[in-house]
Amino acid sequence: MKNLTFSAAILAGSTFLSAVLGILRDRLLASRFGVGPELDIYAAAFRIPDLVYTFLITGGLAVAFLPLFSEFFARDEKEGWETANHILNALLVFLVLMSSSLFLLSPWLVKILLPGFSVEVQSSALKLIRLLLLSPIFFGLANIFSGVLQYFNRFFVYGLAPVIYNLSIIGGILFLAPRFGIFGVGLGVVGGAFLYFLSQFLGAIWCGFSWKPDFLSSFRQPVMGRVLGLMGPRTMTVALQQLNLWVITAMASFLGSGTIAILYFSNNLQGFFVGLVGVSFGTAAFPWLSRAALQKNEGEFLQYLKPALKQVIILAVLATLFLTLFSEKIVGLLFGGGRFDQTAIEMTSRMVLLFSLSLFAQAAIPLLTRAFFALQEAKTPALISFVSFSANILILLVSLKFELGIFSLALAFSISSILQFALLLVFLKKKLKQTF
Repeated sequence: MKNLTFSAAILAGSTFLSAVLGILRDRLLASRFGVGPELDIYAAAFRIPDLVYTFLITGGLAVAFLPLFSEFFARDEKEGWETANHILNALLVFLVLMSSSLFLLSPWLVKILLPGFSVEVQSSALKLIRLLLLSPIFFGLANIFSGVLQYFNRFFVYGLAPVIYNLSIIGGILFLAPRFGIFGVGLGVVGGAFLYFLSQFLGAIWCGFSWKPDFLSSFRQPVMGRVLGLMGPRTMTVALQQLNLWVITAMASFLGSGTIAILYFSNNLQGFFVGLVGVSFGTAAFPWLSRAALQKNEGEFLQYLKPALKQVIILAVLATLFLTLFSEKIVGLLFGGGRFDQTAIEMTSRMVLLFSLSLFAQAAIPLLTRAFFALQEAKTPALISFVSFSANILILLVSLKFELGIFSLALAFSISSILQFALLLVFLKKKLKQTF
């Protein structure tokens, strides 16, 4: 457990630094563009590239790769590296095909994503979306190398990548946005995605990886069937999460100019704490849980899971108390100034408060889902995500009838996140036949 906590601490440190840079990035965005159409375009434009990234990467491959790589590498080192190569080659083909397809379909997708915006705004969003479709290719490949780094506990190199990514976006805001507007920020995003990929690639080479671009052979490997088997349910899970974001974004586009931008800033601020606590422990625990599950050592599995879950919940509750007391001051300090006025500060801080109600649940969900994936069980989290998604949409529709406006988006999200956490915990207890 000490090794896990140390790994989580390294990740928390890099996450904190990345998050600080992310907050600086958002402050620069708010100061330069204010809460208006350009930031609405920027926030909405990420939805389609994120679809590619989450569908293939966080949607399954990121959680399918590590348990399988652990299994093959423990059996034979050469077989482990060959497995990594085959999965990487297949992923590259799928990413290029998917990004190319969305590039062609993006004019229609923009109309679905931003139905409440003018044709001029939709046209600007289209250009930015097509540029950003390069980023999931770099991120996708990087995640295979990230899995290798996690297996070898190289968490410093792994955690360095988001820092580089945010620095690149900040560079885009400072040096490219004055000339190219919001498109210049997009150039910073794509450049950051490439640097993210490069850092993970060099780290994996350091661990012993060597790329062999044998694409035809890769698709014929039996391991690809196992990858798809693990990816399927998880892909459904993140597809629902992305659909959820699309629905929220589409509804927000009808609630007035600046609504999507406020949603973007408030979600990023509360996401800082989710990443700092939940994602750090979830990522650090994953290789340890995968090894314990591979050895069918339930005692060791729980030895890592239980304390990590308790620490995540305690830290998340403390973060909620902190946000409850200081949310408006924090928002004002971070984003206030320039075109981000007092009304925007108050609206954003209230959204942060509503999001923070479920902070303990949001922070625990990454750890609980990775516990299922370490056990190579992806169907249960997928079904639970479907229930959570359905609950979120239902609550959102009901709350809109009470004329809660933009606040209904955060309220529905928080309630459905708590439901998802509770169901994951209940079913994981049943699977392990343990109480914790």
